[in-house]
Amino acid sequence: MAQQAKQAAQRLGGMFPKGSGKGVGSAAGAIVVLGALGYGINASLFNVDGGHRAIKYTRLFGVQNKVYNEGTHFMIPWFETPVIYDVRAKPRNIGSLTGTKDLQMVNITCRVLSKPRVDNLATVYRTLGQDYDERILPSIVNEILKSVVAQFTASQLITQRERVSRLVRENLVRRALRFNIILDDVSITHVGFSPVFETAVEAKQIAQQEAQRAAFVVDKARQEKQSIIVRAQGEAKSAELIGEAIKDKPGFLELKRIEAARDIAGIISRSGNRVMLDSDTLLLNINSTTTSPSSQRNNNKVDAEK
Repeated sequence: MAQQAKQAAQRLGGMFPKGSGKGVGSAAGAIVVLGALGYGINASLFNVDGGHRAIKYTRLFGVQNKVYNEGTHFMIPWFETPVIYDVRAKPRNIGSLTGTKDLQMVNITCRVLSKPRVDNLATVYRTLGQDYDERILPSIVNEILKSVVAQFTASQLITQRERVSRLVRENLVRRALRFNIILDDVSITHVGFSPVFETAVEAKQIAQQEAQRAAFVVDKARQEKQSIIVRAQGEAKSAELIGEAIKDKPGFLELKRIEAARDIAGIISRSGNRVMLDSDTLLLNINSTTTSPSSQRNNNKVDAEK
């Protein structure tokens, strides 16, 4: 077997011209050098994408404070390691179960937009690492929500929601800056009460509506009573004035009869039907001896003289 392998190697070597071994070795060496050079260049460069920043960790000096912006940068392979941060605002919803001033339990959900301070990325990496939001935000959001909500009653959380949101935002922004975290926005997205409290609020609203309805009915009855009194007083005054007018001025009845006859005649004239009425029906028997008390008295006086 060894003899056969030796013979095969001799035949393979006979296929190349004499002196070509040196040229093949030189080409292979050049390829190896170029490959090593390309690998070294590639390993010496790192890219920082849009919306990101980078710092360097060196094995000799530790974390460096210099911040690298977007683009391609140089590093020493093995000796330096880039640490890349996403500095875009990231949304996060954090829920908290807390108690109000009147000892009602409330479920509150707070939404925050957070990002690290670019000029203090080295400090953030030394103290918190790259998962800074996981380490800090849940604890401080829960603490701030509990401290703020405890200052208000359950009803005030609804009626003064803008003030509650403002206090939560101011306290959270101030507290997060201590950890080099910037909060672009803080908002309360959900406030949920216990079923017992919601039932009590609904019952209270129903009672208030019924009380308002009862007050409206009482006020309406009072107004109707007052209107009846005023109407009765007006009718009594009108009857009194009519009586005085009839007593002092007998011609008042004659005037009313003429006005009534005019109204009747106007209504009949606008009607499409033909109606035959005498002067008594139309109240137009003005020349009748019974038209007025004054005429009756005059007639009686003439008869007495005769």
